[in-house]
Amino acid sequence: MTSENTASLDAETAAAPQITFDDLGLSEATLRAVKEGGYNTPTPIQAAAIPEVLKGRDVLGIAQTGTGKTASFTLPMIDILASGRSRARMPRTLILEPTRELAAQVAEAFDKYGKYQKLTKALLIGGVSFGDQDALLARGVDVLIATPGRLLDHFERGKLLLNGVQVMVVDEADRMLDMGFIPDIERIFKLTPFTRQTLFFSATMPPEITRLTEAFLSNPKRIEASRPATTANTITQRVIMLPGNDPRTRRAALRAVINASEIKNAIVFCNRKTDVDVVAQSLKRHGYDASPIHGDLDQSLRTKTLDRFRSGELKILVASDVAARGLDVPDVSHVFNYEPSRSPDDYVHRIGRTGRAGREGASFTLVGPGDSKSLAQIEALIGKPIEKAVIEGMPEAAIGDPSDRGGRGRRAEELKKEHSKRLSEKKQRYVKRDGERPTASMEPVEQTEAPSPEERAERKPRSEPRRERRAEAPPRREQERRPPREERSAGDVQGFGDNLPAFLKKK
Repeated sequence: MTSENTASLDAETAAAPQITFDDLGLSEATLRAVKEGGYNTPTPIQAAAIPEVLKGRDVLGIAQTGTGKTASFTLPMIDILASGRSRARMPRTLILEPTRELAAQVAEAFDKYGKYQKLTKALLIGGVSFGDQDALLARGVDVLIATPGRLLDHFERGKLLLNGVQVMVVDEADRMLDMGFIPDIERIFKLTPFTRQTLFFSATMPPEITRLTEAFLSNPKRIEASRPATTANTITQRVIMLPGNDPRTRRAALRAVINASEIKNAIVFCNRKTDVDVVAQSLKRHGYDASPIHGDLDQSLRTKTLDRFRSGELKILVASDVAARGLDVPDVSHVFNYEPSRSPDDYVHRIGRTGRAGREGASFTLVGPGDSKSLAQIEALIGKPIEKAVIEGMPEAAIGDPSDRGGRGRRAEELKKEHSKRLSEKKQRYVKRDGERPTASMEPVEQTEAPSPEERAERKPRSEPRRERRAEAPPRREQERRPPREERSAGDVQGFGDNLPAFLKKK
């Protein structure tokens, strides 16, 4: 990969600030669909990538979520597929996505921009019947959009052939790496023709992703929409410092921040799926319009929740990072981080859900005493400190909201210690009875003073029934008793007596 293959989008856009979709070489039918969608000016990555894809060249796109990279490969692919026809079980193009939501959104993009082209497509994702997907593949499709696992399932069942793929797209490659899909991606690459055109997109370029591009891309055009892990200037970023790490304190702080913000719609990001469910339930219990979405939920429920959020029916979406790079909602007003993300890169992708396409957005991150290291890593990555905000109604002590049950925070530990102390004091008022352990069901009795040594001496000694029974036992029979060693006969060698074996007798 040479330096001449690298495109500096800032320089390109400065040289041609008035570029439109008409200048990119797209067909009239595709341009008509794009303009009907309300788009006239391409984003930097679209302006740089679309002409290269139409030339048939491999492309390595380094772009963050929200830069318009989905259209940068769907629009030229629609024109490429305008000529030719599909064959049974042999898709002409293949698009790999890490999550079901991203795959579904790419399918929607083909429906939106390809409505004037007679193209067929299939969506291979989990949670959908194999039979329906097999039927589509059997008729032949121009575009196959899939997650790696479901794609290989169909291939191994003999329902799919990949030797007819002309264009292959790997989207969100670094997320594929995080989810453990790289071995599957390598296998799929080897199943496709060597002559295919490859479009490879990733927000970051860790060493494993670099190795993959060097192995499977041929002289690609490298396009960087912006330097890795930068945040949009249209996003106002704030951190909220918490007095403790108690989950109830954190949930109370989240509600205070939401109340202080004039939100149109918002996404609340959590690090753990269990937190997604707990936070969503807590918000609903306090009267907020919120629903959870994460990878463990049924696909139909996830799709329904996303549709409600996109349509504006749902106001607050509580999500895990499975949605951080997959939600195509152009106008999200606020992003709330329930806690700092595990990876600084994920922070950039989370807040990238707001402030898109030049709109104003706001993000708030709740930071407890144990989150200082994560915050420092985020600030180092984005290259600036994040301003601390003071919100009215924030909890002043790490005791949480008593109306919220559950949690493993400081208050929960205090209650546990108080309960243990009370139980210990209660047990000390009970005495053992008949060898039993004291239980809460026993009635307390008064403790008496221990008897003196003189009183113990006057007590009747215990009887010894076991010794008496032994004395009365009949003696063992004489014939069963063995004589002492000195009483044995001289011929009794090793206790054999008169039954001495022949080989032991003296000759």
